[in-house]
Formats: sequence, C-alpha cells, structure tokens
Amino acid sequence: MIVCYAQGGGLGHLTRIRAYLHTREVGDEPVTILTGSPFAGDSRVVAGRPVLSAPAGLDRDALTRWIGGTLAGLRPRELVVDAFPAGLSGELSAAIVPAGTRVVHLARLLRWDAYRPLLAADPLEFAETRLVEPVGDAHRAYLEAVSSVVAPLTLVDPPEPEPAVPTEPGGWLIVHSGPVAEVSELVAYALDVAALDGARPRFTLVSPSRPDGLPPGIAHHDVYPAWPLFAGADRIVTAAGCNVVRQLARWPERHRMLPFPRRFDDQYARAARARRPIS
Repeated sequence: MIVCYAQGGGLGHLTRIRAYLHTREVGDEPVTILTGSPFAGDSRVVAGRPVLSAPAGLDRDALTRWIGGTLAGLRPRELVVDAFPAGLSGELSAAIVPAGTRVVHLARLLRWDAYRPLLAADPLEFAETRLVEPVGDAHRAYLEAVSSVVAPLTLVDPPEPEPAVPTEPGGWLIVHSGPVAEVSELVAYALDVAALDGARPRFTLVSPSRPDGLPPGIAHHDVYPAWPLFAGADRIVTAAGCNVVRQLARWPERHRMLPFPRRFDDQYARAARARRPIS
C-alpha cells in the first residue's frame, strides 16, 4: 500500500498527488490519501481512492499521534509527503513512520524563512525527494541533508476525456479553485487585461463555485480537471499555483497570472520565474 499525506486546504495538493501516482505508474497498488482538504470529497479529484481525515480540532501533538496511529494500522510500503517536509504545522517527524516504510517527498517552492521554524528535531528521512519545480538554495540544502536522493521529477497528469463544456473557441478562460474572493479578483483582472489588449473575448470561469456578482456575459462551469480546456483558449487567466503554472508552461504567450499571498507558498517568486525570458 501507498499512503499519500497531502495536508492543506487547497486543491493543488490533491492534484499533485494524482499526477505523481500517474507519473510513477502505480497501477493497481492500493492507495490511501490522508488529507483534510475539503476537495477530498469530490470523486473527480481523488479518483475513487479512500481518504482518511483527522478529527477536527486536534492540536499539533494530537495530530501527530493520530497520524502515527493511522500509519501503524495501515503499514504502508511507501509514504508520500506532499509539499511540506514536516507537514503543514510541523506535525511530521521520524517517530511516526512504521519500520520498513519508504518515505518520498514531493517538494515545491516554499517561503523557506517562514516555513523553517516548523522543522522537527527528529526530521523525516526521505529515501528520495523529487523536485516538481526548482526550490530556493536554503530549502534545497535542507532537503539534501535529510534525503538519500534529491532529483527533479516532471509530473504528467493522467489522461482525461475532453470535458463536455460549451466554451467558445478562442475565448478566454479564468481558472481558480478559490477562495471565492480571489476568484472575483481574478475575474476583475481578466476584464482589465482584455480592456488593455483591446479585446472583447467570450469569458468562461472554471471554478468549483460561482461567485456572487459575477459580471453578465461570463459563463461559469465547475470542471475538474481544467487543463484539457487550455489548448482551445486564446488566454488563460489564473493565480500562480504550482500545478497550473506547470500545466501552462507550454503556452506562456497565452498565460496571464495574478499571484496571491500564501502562508508558505511563494506565488510571487513562481510567477516572476515563469515570466522571465529564456536566454
């Protein structure tokens, strides 16, 4: 069995786990996902895999005990830890890992100075750390100290049928999973960009929920995954999350990003990197 630890409130953690399992060709091996994400209840996102969530209201120590007990019961062959090498609140340490379990870390860009205080005194030791995007020097130095192997991994999303969504050929997409206030801000940004470009495209918002006050003329659809729609759009307006920047790397001329502040993710650095001309 493989256990994937994807703690975080956003959709990106589960999307990355989904891509990892496809990229590594896990096949029919059982997979259990440990997450508190509200998106874990969506069968499109977890692809029917079982999900376990910690009871609400646990402090960090109680969460550590719950994870340790859950892993002891599951006894996984492999534990995959997404994004945060010590967990979202520092809840992961070497003590929670059953003997014989191989631990893999999927690393993405972090605001390392903000995250570093959460590191455990007895850190997880990773058989391999796979970088799904470049990380900062201090972050990488830590990963090299606790990992037998640190190497890049190009994620590939699993194939999907073409979504049955009536988008306009050559229209503009606005894609974001939330929060709702950010969705509204992205809509306003897309309208501003179109005005500056002198364009009057058909807009389609792809988001789990329709924000109040969505301007007339903007269609809304709840589509997951959204990336199969990208090839047919003239512009795609998004935040600067790890997955969507990866998925749109082949179409930089179509992509417009509005980064948002995050506690640990550095969307501003990621957007600046993606916008940098290739020399």
